[in-house]
Amino acid sequence: MEFFNQTYIALRGPTGAPQTAVDTIGRLSDRLSPSTLLADRRAAVLSLKGLSRDCKQDVGDRALPGLIEVLQNDAEIDADIGKAVLETLNTLCDTEDSTPGGKEIGFKHTDYILANEKAIHILFSLLGDANFYIRYATLQFLTTLLQNRRQVIQAYFLKAAVGPASVIAVLDDKREITRNEGIIMVQSLISQSPDIQKILAFEGAFEKLFNTIEQEGGVEGGIVAHDALICVDGLLRFNASNQSYFREISLPPVLCQLLQFAPNLQLHESAPQEFALQFWDDQKASNTSLVVGIMGMLISSKGSNAQESSAFTRCLVEISLASNAPTRLKTQGLGLLPTNLNFPLSEITLTPYMPVPESNGEEWDRLEPASALDALVELVLHGEYNGLHNDKRVKEGLELRGAAVAVFENFIRTEEIRQAIVQAMLPAQDASVAPPVTPLLHALSSPPSAPLSPASVISTHLATLLFSHLLRSSPRAKDLARSIVPPLPASVPEAPGQFFVPADGGPPPEVVSPVEPEKDDDEQPQTLLQLLSENLSLSFLSRSRADTSDRESREWDRLVVGYLCLFSQWLWEDPKAVKEFLEAGGLGVLVEQTNQTSEVDVIVPGLCSFLLGVCYEFNREPGEITRATIRPLLDRLGVDTLVGRMSRLRDDERFKAIGPDSIVLPYPTPANSQIGLRPESGNEGEIWFDWAFVDFWKSNYYTVQRGFETDPDSLSSSSSQNAESAVLVASLRDVIRNQAQQIETLERRLKESSAGSKERTELQSQIANLTARLQSSEEKTKEVEKEQEDLLVLLDEVSSKRRRDKEKMRQAGLEVSEDEADDDDENE
Repeated sequence: MEFFNQTYIALRGPTGAPQTAVDTIGRLSDRLSPSTLLADRRAAVLSLKGLSRDCKQDVGDRALPGLIEVLQNDAEIDADIGKAVLETLNTLCDTEDSTPGGKEIGFKHTDYILANEKAIHILFSLLGDANFYIRYATLQFLTTLLQNRRQVIQAYFLKAAVGPASVIAVLDDKREITRNEGIIMVQSLISQSPDIQKILAFEGAFEKLFNTIEQEGGVEGGIVAHDALICVDGLLRFNASNQSYFREISLPPVLCQLLQFAPNLQLHESAPQEFALQFWDDQKASNTSLVVGIMGMLISSKGSNAQESSAFTRCLVEISLASNAPTRLKTQGLGLLPTNLNFPLSEITLTPYMPVPESNGEEWDRLEPASALDALVELVLHGEYNGLHNDKRVKEGLELRGAAVAVFENFIRTEEIRQAIVQAMLPAQDASVAPPVTPLLHALSSPPSAPLSPASVISTHLATLLFSHLLRSSPRAKDLARSIVPPLPASVPEAPGQFFVPADGGPPPEVVSPVEPEKDDDEQPQTLLQLLSENLSLSFLSRSRADTSDRESREWDRLVVGYLCLFSQWLWEDPKAVKEFLEAGGLGVLVEQTNQTSEVDVIVPGLCSFLLGVCYEFNREPGEITRATIRPLLDRLGVDTLVGRMSRLRDDERFKAIGPDSIVLPYPTPANSQIGLRPESGNEGEIWFDWAFVDFWKSNYYTVQRGFETDPDSLSSSSSQNAESAVLVASLRDVIRNQAQQIETLERRLKESSAGSKERTELQSQIANLTARLQSSEEKTKEVEKEQEDLLVLLDEVSSKRRRDKEKMRQAGLEVSEDEADDDDENE
């Protein structure tokens, strides 16, 4: 009680004199001097702590030097004063203060403290203090300083001898609140600092973080597991050294175990049901997203080995195509698959699942096993869960299907795979065998019917994207595609999907093929190109009906865009396909639509103009419709008009907004395109183009524009003059791709051989050491043998002299012992 009275009197000043906050802060600052008692300094710090929030600037201006001095001298000695001074300094440096000027004051105090290197080293030393309050307050203060001036703190950390060990000790703290605060601090400490990332990784940060994740329940854990996974991601991303170390300590399989996925799953084996069917909440989805992101990062890194990449790729494929994971997680998994995908999708067996209607996701039907490639195509054409929610056309679902299209494009980069897929669509040589109907061919050749359903439009549109990827820059695939003869629509059984199995596990229902309608013997079956030309004409006809609503008209536009984009890429550098398209009535359709003057939307006229230019440029085959036939039509339409419509398409927002990773746009785009268009749901999306077509358009736009001006008898102005050169370019691309793969393989082998050469060097060093030791021992042996020989010679001389002496003794009549005589006889 006496202590409080003395403190009160000291602070009160002369009796009756009023005290201001500035006067009080000045008196308290004077008591921070080392010459005062520790109890007085503790009381002064506690008082300043109470004033620091309301009088932040005054406390900083007057007491900050004294507080730093207390931190350096007393914090390690007295826990109470250490906790108080750390909390006071944390308050002074807080930049999230909402008071006027509070942020600037916080940065000012931070800069003042960071000018004192000793004070920062004291903070890293206090991290190793076992006292809970000291360690926790230090973590909070360091987190504040890192938020304000991260790079300065990181520079001090690299110089602090006790810094890494103290941070690792915090991550291993048994007190959860301290450990959790330490994880948050580490997130800021390692940000954009490869050196600190390496130091902490080699000090054991990975092991400590995964121990925390396991204790929290893995991906089932809460925000703490999420923060720990963020730290793991931060230690690995953009850090090749840590990625190599991560593999050396055998941690990659732990990522698969966190998702309950078996890393050694065989190609013909399906993933376990406990992996495919799980209960999901937002936190678990966020945690899993971080694990999936780490997997994708390790797959794309240069040091990945084949076994690790195969396990991670299989996990991403399974979670994206055969699980009940959230849609955004499936989209992320597909997006992280490598662009140079050489994974055998056609050989992997998946077991897809579909929710039982009205079960709220608690009951699931197991579908029949299928290859990953079939499941991927089904996802593109029908959507998630075989089109269960296809009528809603939610943007999230379209992004998943767009990601699947990108994976398909990466998978078919090799010419052999493209030709194999197209070859599977060709009719059998035996006329009695029914022509094959693949899901892609069925969706592509299905005729449009009014009224249009959004599900059928997006299915056909995405089918045109897939088929475009098969044909683009592949003359051989285009040759095969011209021979495709789809079956008549009446002979194609309608089914929601290709592999449905009832919930009770019974066999799939048998589909009875209807009898094909009789057809005239003289009528030749339509090829796919002719059928698509007819579908394009029907779409234009239905689109022009007067009773079509704005929304349905937009659906027809999107369907027409799909056909036009496919034709533009199919007919490019393929004169035979151009001839077939023109003779199927394509020229009249394009001229009619290009000549329309009442068009409001610029997309369709622009594409028609571009396709008309492609037909004119590559119409090099003799036939009924020649370049001379098309030239008057171009002059009548006006070259400037055609080029202007193509330019307006290039400037349209639906075209400009497309990027390599974003092909789904909000509905409608642009938002003010048509007054009558309103989204049916808050997150409705639409697809117009993919990046491959946008890139194709930009690469060939000027070629088509120049072609409009050329004479009918002139040579092609395109970079490739004929099909032979196109074949040569395609073959050279394959050679480059194969050589790149061989280089990667050789680099991997070189790395393995370099590891083996290191072992050989060590063995050679051991052999050299052993050889040197052997030579040394042989020299010593020779020296010993020489000494033994010298001793034997000496012994022989002594024995001879002894015999001579005994003989002299006998001659002199002296007595010689019998033993000596016997010895002499034996020696003789």
